[in-house]
Amino acid sequence: MTALTDRPPVAAAPAHRDRRGARTLATRILGYATLLFFGLVFLYPFVIQLGNSFKTEPDAAANPLSPIPDPLTVAGFERIFAGTNFPLWLGNSLLVTVLVTLGRVFFDSLAGYALARLRFRGRSGLFAAVIAVMAVPGVVLLIPKFLVLNQLGIYNSYAGLVVPLLADAAGVFIMKQFFESIPVSMEEAARIDGAGVFRTYWSVVLPMARPALITLTILSFQGSWNEFPHSLVSVQDPDLFTLPRGLADLVSGSLGKGTQYPLKLGAALLATIPVAVLFVIFQRYFVRGANEGAEKG
Repeated sequence: MTALTDRPPVAAAPAHRDRRGARTLATRILGYATLLFFGLVFLYPFVIQLGNSFKTEPDAAANPLSPIPDPLTVAGFERIFAGTNFPLWLGNSLLVTVLVTLGRVFFDSLAGYALARLRFRGRSGLFAAVIAVMAVPGVVLLIPKFLVLNQLGIYNSYAGLVVPLLADAAGVFIMKQFFESIPVSMEEAARIDGAGVFRTYWSVVLPMARPALITLTILSFQGSWNEFPHSLVSVQDPDLFTLPRGLADLVSGSLGKGTQYPLKLGAALLATIPVAVLFVIFQRYFVRGANEGAEKG
């Protein structure tokens, strides 16, 4: 009789599991709702930008926070291409971005391989200097950058826009860390066959670093495409303006009076498209590269 009274109710365990499942479900719903809320808050400015790009000037001035154009028009985009130097800025940005991206991928990977594999005096100090450069705010270097460009005679030229950006400390750091995750035994066969340092880097190690190269390409393209402070101290000729510099000129009121929201926001929207397309195309490679780098590390 005692054994029967001490036995717990059969339905107690399922009830406990049901309560735990309900709490888990409520926590999950709350988490998704929070993510959805902050996602909408993050996306709303882009929706406003898109909506105002297709508005008329009076509608944009009267209802700047409304995402719905009334009426819908593409007059702002027509003015961008007919009344501004947007095509020139776009061409300059494409030229500078392509050259800078190619240069960074090559020079950063080359420097990263040297720091990861070669043994030379001052190697640790040089790597420490690379880390130190990453910690320095870019605005601190604006005046020294202007002085160097002026002294070298490349101020106000395409060379002034491109050359100082051909290598960056963050890219060197990324490539060095990835190269160190590759086993040295992969290079020994090439060295036995008589391959030199550069041949080993180019033919053996670099093809294995594809995930890191894709990551570096995306970051370099985005950084050089959106680079604004450097253009302030490297060029003054309007014919050499890139998109960020040209858009800043529009926002500062170079076209006269009025808000001109459709024109300004439409130009900003067009400037955003190339970077967005790049991320959409290479997103899976970017994520895969990060995962592979973590697994190898």
